[in-house]
Amino acid sequence: MQDYFNLGSHSRPVSTSSNEAQIWFDRGLIWCYGYNHDESAACFERSLAADSSLAIAHWGAAYAQGCNYNKPWEAFDDEDIQASLQSARDHIQLALKKIEGASPPEAALIHALAMRYQSNTATSEEATTWNADYADAMRGVYIRYPDDLDVATLFAEALMNLTPWQLWDLTTGGIAQGAATQEAIDVLERGLLQDGGYKHPGLLHLYIHLWEMSPTPETALKAGDALRDLVPDAGHLCHMPTHIDVLCGHYERVVTSNQAAIIADTKYLKREGPLNFYSLYRCHDYHFKIYGAMFLGQFKPAIEAADEMIATLPEELLTIQSPPMADWLEGFVSVKQHVLIRFGRWDEIIAQDLPSNPDLFCVTTAMTHYAKSVAYAASGQVAQAEAEAALFETAFECVPESRYIFNNACRDILAVAREMMLGELAYRKEDYDTAFAHLRQSVHLDDTLPYDEPWGWMQPTRHALGALLLEQKLYEEAAVVYREDLGLDPTLPRAVQNPDNVWSLHGYHECLLHLGRTDETRFIKQRLDLAKGRTDTPVKSSCFCKLGSH
Repeated sequence: MQDYFNLGSHSRPVSTSSNEAQIWFDRGLIWCYGYNHDESAACFERSLAADSSLAIAHWGAAYAQGCNYNKPWEAFDDEDIQASLQSARDHIQLALKKIEGASPPEAALIHALAMRYQSNTATSEEATTWNADYADAMRGVYIRYPDDLDVATLFAEALMNLTPWQLWDLTTGGIAQGAATQEAIDVLERGLLQDGGYKHPGLLHLYIHLWEMSPTPETALKAGDALRDLVPDAGHLCHMPTHIDVLCGHYERVVTSNQAAIIADTKYLKREGPLNFYSLYRCHDYHFKIYGAMFLGQFKPAIEAADEMIATLPEELLTIQSPPMADWLEGFVSVKQHVLIRFGRWDEIIAQDLPSNPDLFCVTTAMTHYAKSVAYAASGQVAQAEAEAALFETAFECVPESRYIFNNACRDILAVAREMMLGELAYRKEDYDTAFAHLRQSVHLDDTLPYDEPWGWMQPTRHALGALLLEQKLYEEAAVVYREDLGLDPTLPRAVQNPDNVWSLHGYHECLLHLGRTDETRFIKQRLDLAKGRTDTPVKSSCFCKLGSH
């Protein structure tokens, strides 16, 4: 019992006289809040092994099988959804049979969850319609037990699952049409104000997701700080505060907290191996650490995280058919190319081998051709760059629509790559109008990607556009680009702003010097000096594609 992960102190006393059943129930609930649903279900099964009459443990096992904010029913393949529904339905029926031994709140939760699993077979479209019935049922539970923090968490999650990742309208900054965002805010904020609210992992987790897409993500900074070390061995919860940190320009926190998450999730990897869906969340830690390190101008932690992430993704994992793990995970392998381009490692990019299995590693193959094309172009080898651009187009056609990196289709991400590549090529041919047209289109495509953290395209496209505008002495235009990226221009959606990043600070400072805007220059110089204090690579431009950046 003691040789297990450190999951902190959260506990929900349930209707059992078995200490072992209580311990495993608590562990299952915490893992559910930490989105390791496979381990959560296993814990609830162990709770039932200790007390087979515990109806609420059946509830937990059923709950863990369902959709969640990161995996809506639409993301389940046919085999996955049928197996999940069958297991969940079996458990909820057993819970109902044993409900006489449950407390009133437990019984209410069980009856509500039955509305989420109305049949043991369904299409994803049919299962999605049950989410509204479940949310309505949970509203009734919440009205009866408004001071129960677990009930508040579960109700808020039910509301958020009605429109996952569509809680806010990024363009207007308002609540998205049809979303229950305000009701979820009211529930979570009331819960956080209660005793123990800022020690509840589920409340804090959801509060971060609730505010990250909003025009004021800093609203959740305090919640993030409370969650950061609350559940030491639940890597996803260690990582979650960085969804807010990155939007507030706290990139060093992004690196350190995701490193803590990586350490925690490595414990789980060593114990359970990589052949499970939680590998997606392990990759998310690495992905986020890489993203933060890139904004900090730190090559070493970025490349180390990229290499380590790739090493934890064996082909055996990617060839699992249900869930289709290549569609969920292969795109992460391509992230290394972003690191190499961010830091101008042209020779390394050109020298690297292509994946030996281009069918399985189709996104990585396309991204590698993109990287080679940019590297050749930046090195003045235009003919080779054009050849790689043609190979990119061939590779792009092999990428299926089903391949994603979290919320973004890989084909949409690669569409940004295409415009970046064509812009760099045209620039080296001295066709500047065409070059800037392509780069501005890359900015448009980058800005309009579906919301995600890390953002779907890892090096802001404005960094290349601004650098090359500067090289052409178009200082006013470049200054606008950098102001937008830094969030100093309020017309841009909050989600695409990157406050205080060293790359745009450098570019903007250079523009201001050329424009003679002395007062602004002093202010930006202070921010730039602070940002440069954390770099491990000399930053001489916002993009290494600019001459003289090395």
